[in-house]
Amino acid sequence: MAAGGTWDDLSARLASSVAMGVAGVVLIALGGLWFAGLAAVVSGIMIWELGRMMGPGTGRLPVGLGVLTGGTVLAAFALPGIYALPLLAAPALVGAGRMPRDRVIYAVYALAIALAGYALARFRVDQGMAWMVWLVLVVIATDVAGYFAGRFIGGPKFWPRVSPKKTWSGTLAGWVSAGLAGAVFAALTGAGAGLALVSVVLSFASQMGDVAESAIKRRTGVKDSSSLLPGHGGLADRFDGLLGAALCLLLASVFFQLPEVRF
Repeated sequence: MAAGGTWDDLSARLASSVAMGVAGVVLIALGGLWFAGLAAVVSGIMIWELGRMMGPGTGRLPVGLGVLTGGTVLAAFALPGIYALPLLAAPALVGAGRMPRDRVIYAVYALAIALAGYALARFRVDQGMAWMVWLVLVVIATDVAGYFAGRFIGGPKFWPRVSPKKTWSGTLAGWVSAGLAGAVFAALTGAGAGLALVSVVLSFASQMGDVAESAIKRRTGVKDSSSLLPGHGGLADRFDGLLGAALCLLLASVFFQLPEVRF
């Protein structure tokens, strides 16, 4: 959803996207502990990035918090769901107690990361591969459409105080693209026409995940969460949208049950 700027980062961005896409497809297909392991690793690295942003000068603390969170996501995946929330909250509270400032912000965002990792791992097992593909497609459609619409169209900013590069054109393009992705998925699987609207809701949640991470970066004065991914920045810069969508889906799963579908 970025407006303006050059296209210098596009080749690196595409190469990183392809590499992540291939790894993601393979591990989503494998499912089980393989995909849960991926969710745990991504969650741990995002916590490491968060700790570095919010706790500069804390030495190796971010590494320890990342390892702790990743292990906790795996443990929560293996245990009955009733134990997941208190278990996943523990690393966030431990880390918040060690942060020099903004401890509540750290605790909330760190818990969100852990919950999202757990939600993705459980979602793949409980709902199957088809619904996991739908979720990923909605997030990718939102991000890609927002990126190119923001570049080509530009226009008024969506929330300039928090995320100055995001535009309304990119935001709306993300909704439309996600709705189309949901409609195509519904047509292929018989999931129902209402899935297009659900996809738009998840698209908005994905964008709010992006905005939340942007707000933290602005508050801590950093451009990227890290430099792990050429053209993207860090994992938090790449997976913030999936974090928002996963949390929205986790909340929705309390009230609604997705039908069984197959490609």
